[in-house]
Amino acid sequence: MKDSYLYSDHMAVGYGGKPLIENISLHVRRGEILTLIGSNGSGKSTILKSIIQQLGLIGGAVYLDGRDMRGMTETDVARRMSVLMTERIHPELMTCEDVVSTGRYPYTGRLGILTRQDREKVWEALELVHAGELAKCDFSQISDGQRQRILLARALCQEPEVIVLDEPTSFLDIRHKLELLAILKDMVRKRRLAVVMSLHELDLAQKVSDYVLCVHNNSVERYGTPEEIFTSEYIMQLYGATRGSYNASFGSLEMERVQGKPEVFVIGGGGKGIPVYRQLQRQGIPFAAGVLHENDLDYPVAAALAVEVIPEQSFEPIGEAAFSQAAALVEECGRVICCLDAFGTMNEKNRLLAEYAQKLGKT
Repeated sequence: MKDSYLYSDHMAVGYGGKPLIENISLHVRRGEILTLIGSNGSGKSTILKSIIQQLGLIGGAVYLDGRDMRGMTETDVARRMSVLMTERIHPELMTCEDVVSTGRYPYTGRLGILTRQDREKVWEALELVHAGELAKCDFSQISDGQRQRILLARALCQEPEVIVLDEPTSFLDIRHKLELLAILKDMVRKRRLAVVMSLHELDLAQKVSDYVLCVHNNSVERYGTPEEIFTSEYIMQLYGATRGSYNASFGSLEMERVQGKPEVFVIGGGGKGIPVYRQLQRQGIPFAAGVLHENDLDYPVAAALAVEVIPEQSFEPIGEAAFSQAAALVEECGRVICCLDAFGTMNEKNRLLAEYAQKLGKT
């Protein structure tokens, strides 16, 4: 495809000659991140392994810099593409510097002797991933997060134009997930890399990707920008989720609401009600919430977890109708929790609601 650095043409992938997914057309330009999402076993890793020629194609072709990869030598591919897959490597008696140095082998010739320039590239890659202090450490003795940074340095050391990564944030804590993706995004901008990767963390995929490819039911079901892909309804459909909910605005999952007659009424707003909603859900207590403006930070979480939410139109003061409905629910509930310590013009009626609950002895 014109101006795409890596693209496939009606690619078919699978095992033992049997296609798992057919008619795969993907493309990524330099300076872009394409992320594959989908449930376990949907075929994301199979697609990536076929792109990097770890698996033979069953049909179609993959083009790298305009050339059919089947006609390219391993060295030609290695000078343009680097790979970071989920399989953990276990090098014996190698320092982190040694591991990163293997990224220079496409340039060293048969003897694998590194020049001064090669070693400079190794240190440059280590510094890019903030791992210079690990250079002399035994690779087998460092943490998972540090290993991922070293393996990313090895990939960058190849000076590729495209990097393929399969679940690069697996085994990492939140700090190292964010660090690795931030480094990757920085390299995409500065070096104009093309990146193809798979991710399970939907919140990260939504924020880091330029384009998203959805694998479902043995097919590429959707392909588009994060804004096109990440809707609450579609993500639940893509993963076949029947319990709980997905919030596209926050990129977060919520547990399913507790059913039953509401026992607690929560007066919230501005994000202050969210921890209370989640605590009540964890304790198995059905609750109602309000009065919440439809553009309030609390609203989507309350809508996911509360038995009933009393809404008000965005940017309008709370009206008499919403107040009366909320007051009726306050009377029915055994307890009222007010999360607010200040009220403004728009939610003055919530102050009156809290006073009413206090008069009833329910706060």
